[in-house]
Amino acid sequence: MTAPETSAPPRTRAPSRWILPAAPDDAAVAALAGALHLPITVCRLLHARGYTEPAAAIRFLRPRFGQLHDPKLLHGLDAAAGRLVQAIERGEVIFVHGDYDVDGMTSTALLTRAFRALGGRVVPFVPRRLEDGYDLSEAGVRAAIAAGAAVVVTADCGTTAHAAVRSLAAAGIDVIISDHHLPGGPVPECLAVLNPRQPDCAYPDKDLAAAGVVFKLALEVTRRLGGSEGSVFGLLDLVALATVADVAPLRGENRVFVRYGLRLLAESANPGLRAMVQASGLAGKTITAGRAGFILAPRLNAVGRIGNAMRGVELLTTASEADAGRIARDLEEMNRSRQDLDRAILVQARDLVGRLDLDETYGIVLADEGWHPGVIGIVASRLVEEVARPVVMVALSGAEGRGSGRSISAFDLHSGLSECRDVLLRYGGHRAAAGVTVARERVGEFAARFNAVARDRLRPDDLVPEVRVDLEVSIDDVTPELEGLLRHFEPFGAGNPSPALLARGVHLSSPPRALLHDGLKMRLGRTGSPLDAVAWGAAHRLSELDAGGPVDVVFRVERDEWQGEQRVQAKITDFRV
Repeated sequence: MTAPETSAPPRTRAPSRWILPAAPDDAAVAALAGALHLPITVCRLLHARGYTEPAAAIRFLRPRFGQLHDPKLLHGLDAAAGRLVQAIERGEVIFVHGDYDVDGMTSTALLTRAFRALGGRVVPFVPRRLEDGYDLSEAGVRAAIAAGAAVVVTADCGTTAHAAVRSLAAAGIDVIISDHHLPGGPVPECLAVLNPRQPDCAYPDKDLAAAGVVFKLALEVTRRLGGSEGSVFGLLDLVALATVADVAPLRGENRVFVRYGLRLLAESANPGLRAMVQASGLAGKTITAGRAGFILAPRLNAVGRIGNAMRGVELLTTASEADAGRIARDLEEMNRSRQDLDRAILVQARDLVGRLDLDETYGIVLADEGWHPGVIGIVASRLVEEVARPVVMVALSGAEGRGSGRSISAFDLHSGLSECRDVLLRYGGHRAAAGVTVARERVGEFAARFNAVARDRLRPDDLVPEVRVDLEVSIDDVTPELEGLLRHFEPFGAGNPSPALLARGVHLSSPPRALLHDGLKMRLGRTGSPLDAVAWGAAHRLSELDAGGPVDVVFRVERDEWQGEQRVQAKITDFRV
């Protein structure tokens, strides 16, 4: 497939809607500042984020292992841990069946490493995306039987795999499902289902990624066998990477996992993670949630999308530095290939969107021959950002199309697809992302139905990109000291985004200029030296700006590292003249 390298992104009719914070309760903020001995600006942000009491604010700012819940609170854990202890003691084969995304690969690797450290016989397995399809399926059943498995443990899948579970039970194999996806109905009948989101589970934290669930399982099994709990906590680098990559909310237990896991990731004891950090150019740098999510995770995702995800599991479970380095280099090459595919498909998808009447199209379904089903989800995410509408992209091949959808905050994608289920062969996912399989001849019918559902549920105001502001500041307040204080709110991600600041009436100290890849560079005037700023995806808006003219800017403060020097810069989300 060939396509031009760049294309103009489609644009919605209206500018972004800025959602401003509520007026602060000055007395409450002052009380918080007095109790915590922190600056008013920081306490205004804490208050805006809902941390109005000192105890809650301290718990947020200082995540501790003591905040983690007892694994035994997971419904089904006692039966699962008991059976796995028995399997390890008897020398039975434990077959760990994961998914082909980052969460699935890391969860598979975590259980494999933890159980092998206890002397267990473990066979890891991840299905091939294109050949085997998603979830625990007959491919997994055949592989488990061939491995001589006595127990199958799923990781990041299995909640809806009724047929495969029945097949495994018929073969005399016990099944333990560990997952975090929302059940669409009754869970399969098996030895145990570990999923905090199943209706009868009273586990307090429903936001765990699959890696968080298997961490709890591994910890309980290790405790029962008298193993080293420290070795399990040493696997939090895998949990952190999975949690960030799966866009799980960074609050509650996930905040603890990611805060400590990122520290481990920077100097991981895992040869595969070390090799990936080295190959990606992050060696010696601070591993933030952003870098984990946007630099490391795509390399693992690439092998799951366009290769064989078992290579990712091999990377994360190998003890050989040489093997780790070789696989990490392969992943680098695969990620570059994946990026080329992304760009080519994005150009084609933008062209298709450009032919639509966006006044009448609230939910978008695009389909084409030759699109790679492993990367269309990434492209769908880009389109959602650009057109502020739910998007499903379908890769056609033979009699069927395999699709991947992404959504806006106002539209529950899984629920919307459920209203289209009679025109779909299969679908699954959650509120923000989902997958579908549709017969080729029904793609047009699906597109019409999906748009009708979206039009019924959405208002025109929902189709305008939202920019949420956390705090209004003076541009002179943006200093290295402020950036340092805001870092106490890390890790940033879903559920705890990097603070968005608004500065009004800012003058540009020099003419702005366009950068490659649709970027815009500007310098914001402030007392003393100007503040460097960059707005990615905004080069087409250069004509809106007048050098020296006042502008309101929404931005995030970040530390820029260049040739060994660090400085504060603004990453602009949006601006208005």
